[in-house]
Amino acid sequence: MASNEFEAEPPAPRRSSRISGQVNVETPALTKKPRKPSKAGTKRAAEEIDKDKKNKKAKANEDETVKENDDVVDGAPIDIGDILPSMTLKNEKGEDIDTGSIAAEKGVVLFLVPKADTPGCTTQACGFRDIWQEFASLEYDVYGLSADSSTAQSKWQTKKELPYSLISDPKRSLIGVLGAGDGNKTKRSHFVFEKGGKLLDKKMPVKPADSPRLAMEFIKGLRPSE
Repeated sequence: MASNEFEAEPPAPRRSSRISGQVNVETPALTKKPRKPSKAGTKRAAEEIDKDKKNKKAKANEDETVKENDDVVDGAPIDIGDILPSMTLKNEKGEDIDTGSIAAEKGVVLFLVPKADTPGCTTQACGFRDIWQEFASLEYDVYGLSADSSTAQSKWQTKKELPYSLISDPKRSLIGVLGAGDGNKTKRSHFVFEKGGKLLDKKMPVKPADSPRLAMEFIKGLRPSE
């Protein structure tokens, strides 16, 4: 029997019902993990935090100093005829001292130095040391005042055998009231207070070697009128 001229095409393969029933699901894009901060960035951040803390602490200290000074004389320097203000500071032994009471029994010579145990300041301090007994015979006590710590003053006192007390004023509270504060510096000077605390004389600025002599000359000049 002869075959048909055209053979029928084979039927198309059937798709599996499992495959045809599947729904195409889009794969979500991968989320990038946040990058960890670099060591340099972490260090900078820590430095900024530390700087901010220091600024806040400095501001708090500044506010505290302002409050202390406000109780004294509103920041105005005292002048001839004014009374030695009262405030609590430390002496070279770290003991509290009321500056308003140091002239209660005797007159007082208060000399100021920029920094303990430096050449000029040592010249000034030793000058007062050498005639200290003469001041005592005239009923005047001698005190040194600076912004140095009590420890630094104690070492200086021992090293140079200074026979009088030293007053530590790290915040320059009294130094400022005396008009001898100059930013973070102290003007070399001296002040003479009579018994009771009234300011009689001041020399500012003054040369280290001249300070003791001028203070003594002024006090001796008071004798004839008394």
